[in-house]
Amino acid sequence: MDLRGLDADGYFEREGSLGRVQPAFAEVVTAARGRLVEAYGNRLHSAYLYGSVPRGTARAGRSDLDLLIALHREPGEEDRDTADVLGRGLDQDFRQIDGVGILLYGKDRLLSEQERYDLGWFLACLCTPLLGSDLAEHLPRYRPDSLLARETNGDLAALLPRWRARFEAASEPAEFRRMNRFFSRHLVRTAFTLVMPEWGGWTSDLAESAEVFGRYYPQRAAQVREAAVVALSPVEDPAVARRYLDDLGPWLASEYAARHGTKTPRPEG
Repeated sequence: MDLRGLDADGYFEREGSLGRVQPAFAEVVTAARGRLVEAYGNRLHSAYLYGSVPRGTARAGRSDLDLLIALHREPGEEDRDTADVLGRGLDQDFRQIDGVGILLYGKDRLLSEQERYDLGWFLACLCTPLLGSDLAEHLPRYRPDSLLARETNGDLAALLPRWRARFEAASEPAEFRRMNRFFSRHLVRTAFTLVMPEWGGWTSDLAESAEVFGRYYPQRAAQVREAAVVALSPVEDPAVARRYLDDLGPWLASEYAARHGTKTPRPEG
């Protein structure tokens, strides 16, 4: 039976595990574990992998390494600088990865009521424990419902002005390539969570996400399929990002708000 990423009771099953890490990425994961301890010491509560590496779907030389770091307290500028140095070092030292993404939070925020259906869900369902005590033990079980859809991706309308500012400030091909990959990933995942409650399941596979979305919105299916392709094989063409900002992004933000509402506002800073 196809449970679509859920257990027999309809709750999310945690995706990924250290056992699924492919041999090509094993040394990167080992290095990340050691460098995290060296970099943060007793400030570190726990660390997690997410994305294609713990799912076992990473492609050597094309996939990035994604890390979530939980500190005992809220991170400061020094902690963020440390994360930047850590990410650059791993990216430079291991050719099998194409970039490092690091999310950095204090453990209290990750466990807060405000983040229960966003960062908390993300950690509990999409992150694989790498170091320390697993914060997921303090979080509930989750279902693919409208509340989760709203709190995970119901902020696209608020993000679009920032994306436009980033686009207008860019000038180098490498900047547009990174931007196209980031925008594409976010839009495909948002398109999927738009229909997630109706579909009744979960997938992190971008191509599958686009296909699921297309069943409910055939008039936009081609655009989201194309975005999934760019997310996996990013291009330097600025026209790609421009189309997202002028058409797909605004439409998706409007449709999302109509179906699920907008994400609960977070305090500034």
